Amino acid sequence: MSRDLKQASKHCFYGIGSVKLPSLAVGVTRLAETAICQEEMRFGSLAAETLTARPLRALAVTVFLSVLMLPLLRTVGLRVFSMASETYTPGSLSAAFVTCPNDTVARTLARGIVENKLAACVNIVPAITSVYEWQGKIEEDSEVMLMIKTRSSKVPALAEYVRSNHPYEVAEVISLPIEQGNPPYLKWVEGVVPE
Repeated sequence: MSRDLKQASKHCFYGIGSVKLPSLAVGVTRLAETAICQEEMRFGSLAAETLTARPLRALAVTVFLSVLMLPLLRTVGLRVFSMASETYTPGSLSAAFVTCPNDTVARTLARGIVENKLAACVNIVPAITSVYEWQGKIEEDSEVMLMIKTRSSKVPALAEYVRSNHPYEVAEVISLPIEQGNPPYLKWVEGVVPE
């Protein structure tokens, strides 16, 4: 092996210790250097100007690849920051459930609930089947379910609104505290429903 080839081999193995780059860029730089070194060893000699051009070429490749990665890194960073910066107190919001005899009653109740700021959103889930005991008999009915997102502090007012506007003698209104969820969505619910 010639002296120039041994020198090139040693340089390729140890990298360019003099260039200080962020850790992501270091890996890209080393990849670029390896490709350059393999190309130079293939020709069997290493000219003096190639030794000085290699760090610049590697740096240029690193900068080029970093520019390509910037939009992706920015998007990921913004999402992580958004999720970390949004604070939510577990249980301060609730998901409430109400069953209705049909779609007309469900839509009327849903619209009234949102218009009266008792909830930010009401999902209407069609065609559920309820099996229950009523006045000593087992009943089975087709119903429509409302899934309501609101503040936990609004559940008593929501239950009162449903009792006053629902055709059933005993209307179902149950709620579960929301422990966690998509922070921007939870913040939106808090913003729509006043305390």
